[in-house]
Amino acid sequence: MATNIPYIELANGVMVPQVGLGVFRMDDDQVLDSVKWAIESGYRHIDTASFYDNEEAVGKAIKASGIDRKYLFITTKVWNNIRGYDETIAQFNNSLQKLGLDYLDLYLIHWPAAGFEENWRAMEDLYKAGKIRAIGVSNFKAHHIEQLMKTATIAPMVDQIETHPYLQETDLHEYLQEKHIVHESWSPLGAGLNKVVDNPVIKELAEKYGKSPAQVILRWHIQRGEVIIPKSTHENRIKENIDLFDYHFDLTAEDMAKIATLDSDQRVGADPDDQEFLEKSTTYTNQNNAK
Repeated sequence: MATNIPYIELANGVMVPQVGLGVFRMDDDQVLDSVKWAIESGYRHIDTASFYDNEEAVGKAIKASGIDRKYLFITTKVWNNIRGYDETIAQFNNSLQKLGLDYLDLYLIHWPAAGFEENWRAMEDLYKAGKIRAIGVSNFKAHHIEQLMKTATIAPMVDQIETHPYLQETDLHEYLQEKHIVHESWSPLGAGLNKVVDNPVIKELAEKYGKSPAQVILRWHIQRGEVIIPKSTHENRIKENIDLFDYHFDLTAEDMAKIATLDSDQRVGADPDDQEFLEKSTTYTNQNNAK
């Protein structure tokens, strides 16, 4: 199936589909089904991580799709228990093997736990060697990026951060734009935990456009210029989450302003400045406390 998902250009010229499928907390069977449905529906961007423990299933689903590798954009991430140059190279190779791929489209540092500078040094070399088409970070605030750039020779091309109407990250969004770093949103719908889809403002706009509340929120992200990776294990929702590009479905400036009023700094995941979380995350690999 042809895809009408637009692409965003990264600082190095690589093009990334603006909507992708996230597979956090999916078991292998769910991954196989969800990736299948997504690719059939027109998705070409899949986001996973070593921490999710489902890279192998993503690789199997990609292979089963029959889609030429060059048309897919695959992201994975290095977790916080991997620190150091050699360890990062080894982890990258392990992820690549599990995915069954020859290269990655995007590799991210998952969280700004201490020692991320050495991860980045290894990622720069993998990028220069052609093993990764783009490199970036996840859950980094501006001060983390500034710290990274004290030793980095290549700036991050992406920062994947929790973003939704209740956590709009406006200051960080503007910082990323100034630095030519693409803002990528995880949990763009609030992970179903904060009930932002039930907000009266969102419901009113959904009725106005004949769309679902989720589609209104995703369209809001799109018009802010973000890349989004909504997660779903339901075929109908996977299809719904890319039905955002109708010629009549553009939120007005007034609509965008209404959604802007919903910002309440309400997180569903960990705060990147939570040192207790970051320290603990370097020694555990369970999937219950982070994204």
